[in-house]
Amino acid sequence: MDEGTAKGLAARAVERSGGARHIVASPRHPFGTKPYDELEVDGTLVRIRYGEMSAPAIAEVAGWIFEIREHELVTLDHPRPGRGG
Repeated sequence: MDEGTAKGLAARAVERSGGARHIVASPRHPFGTKPYDELEVDGTLVRIRYGEMSAPAIAEVAGWIFEIREHELVTLDHPRPGRGG
């Protein structure tokens, strides 16, 4: 999956989870029963981790990792070749 496709899926999942502002400003306790959301967008699993004081909000899609900011998604990491799963 290329970066543009992954970012598009992540953006759609962010909107379905209440929008970037909600995700960034609504921390969840990391040891809670549901510290993240998992959504299926076009057959692909997207994991949304809510922001905390010491950690940014993150969207994970097929090895791509994006920081969720109020007005954009910023690419933090990408899938590495040769790392099977």
